[in-house]
Amino acid sequence: MPEQAVAVAGAVIGGILLFVLIGMTAYLLWKKFCCLLSYEKLTSSVKTTNANAFFQDQTNPEMQLKSTRSRSVPFIIPPTLHGRDWINLTNEEQVQEDSDPYMIPQSGPRSSFHSLAGAYVVGTINPELYKFPEDKSETDFPDGNIGRLWFSIEYEQESERLLVSLIKVRKLQPPADSCSPFVKIYLLPDERSYLQSKTKRKTLNPQFDENFVFQVSSKMLLQRTLKFLVYHVDKHKKHHLLGQVIFPLKNEVLTDDNKLVIWRDLEKENLEPPSEYGDIQFSLSYNDYLGRLTVVVLRARGLKLQEESHAVGVYVKVSLMNHNKFIKSKKTAAVLGTPNPVYNETFSFKADQTELDTASLSLSVLQSIKGEKTLLLGRVVVGPFMYTRGKELEHWNEMISKPKELVKRWHALCHSM
Repeated sequence: MPEQAVAVAGAVIGGILLFVLIGMTAYLLWKKFCCLLSYEKLTSSVKTTNANAFFQDQTNPEMQLKSTRSRSVPFIIPPTLHGRDWINLTNEEQVQEDSDPYMIPQSGPRSSFHSLAGAYVVGTINPELYKFPEDKSETDFPDGNIGRLWFSIEYEQESERLLVSLIKVRKLQPPADSCSPFVKIYLLPDERSYLQSKTKRKTLNPQFDENFVFQVSSKMLLQRTLKFLVYHVDKHKKHHLLGQVIFPLKNEVLTDDNKLVIWRDLEKENLEPPSEYGDIQFSLSYNDYLGRLTVVVLRARGLKLQEESHAVGVYVKVSLMNHNKFIKSKKTAAVLGTPNPVYNETFSFKADQTELDTASLSLSVLQSIKGEKTLLLGRVVVGPFMYTRGKELEHWNEMISKPKELVKRWHALCHSM
C-alpha cells in the first residue's frame, strides 16, 4: 500500500508539472503572436521597403511624392526602434527618392545610414518654416510717412573717430514732382559745423553710399547726438528741408568690431520760433489693460541757459500728481552744454483708469552746475480739464482716445511753479 500511494502521488505531481509547462508555452506563443499583429498594424499605413528598394529602385511609381507642397526633409525611424509603441500613422507619407541630395553617398566610407534598411518615414520637416523673416523696411511705410533714411555708425577707440556711413533714403515727399536731394550731418550739440553729402539728381530714392568722419573723444561720445537733415534743391538753387532724423548715441554700444546699420523715418522739423522759455517734445501713451501711463521725453529746444558751458547739465524731471498731491517722479540723464538737448528716454507710471480724471503730469526742465544750486528753466503740465487747457488738455485727451498708441507733441515751457 505505501508503494502504491507514492506512485499515485508521483503521477499527480508529474501531471501538474506537465500542465503548467504546457500553459506557459501557450502563453509565450500567444504573446509573441500579439506582438506581431501589433507591428503589422503599426506599419500598414506607411509603405515599407527593403534596403535595395529604398536606396536604388527608381522605377516604382508608388515612390513618387503625391504631395504638392514644397520639398521636405524626411523624418526616419531606424529598424532598431521599430518595436517602440509609435502612434499610428495616417498621413500616407512616402519614403524619399534615391535621387535626393541628402541620401546616402554612393561611394566613400560606410556610414550609419547603411543601417536604415527597412526603415519607414514617420513625418517630414518643412524647410519653409525655417526661412529668415523678410526685410520689409523698404516696403512697409506707415500712412503720412515723408521718407526713410538708412545709415551705419562705428567708433574707432584708438583714433577716437566716429565713422558714419550715409547709405540711402527712400520714398521722399518733395514739394514738386522732381527731387534733387542731399543730406547734412551734424554731431550735436555742435550745430555750427556739419558734413554734407553729394546731391543726387532727379530721384525720390537716392543711393548715397558715402562715408563721413567725426573726431570725438570716448568720454564725450555718449553725450553726442547725430542729426541728419534731408534737403531738396529746386531749379532756382533754393534749399527746401524735407525732413530730419535725430539719433542719440548714449544708448548704443559702439566698438571697432560692432558696426550698426540703422534706419529711421524722417520727421518734420518744427519751424515755429521757440517760445520765451523754450519748448519740450514728448509722447504720451496709456495702456488701459495694464493701467500704465508711459511718457517718452524726446527733446527740448531754445532753452535759456543761465550759463553756457560744457559743465552745464540739463535734465527733465517727470512727476505724476493726483489731486495736486505728489505721487512719484523720475528724471532723465543730464545732457551737457546745449540749449537743444536730446533725451529719448521712456518712463512708466502705474495709474488706474479711474484716476485719469484727477491725475496730471508735470515735466520740469532743470539746469545743474557743479557745486551750485539747481535752476528751473521751464515747466509744463498736461492733464484733464481740472488742471489744463489748450494744447496740454488736447494732448491728454488724445492719449486717452488712442489707448496703447504713442501721441507726440511739442509744448511751450512756462516759468511758473
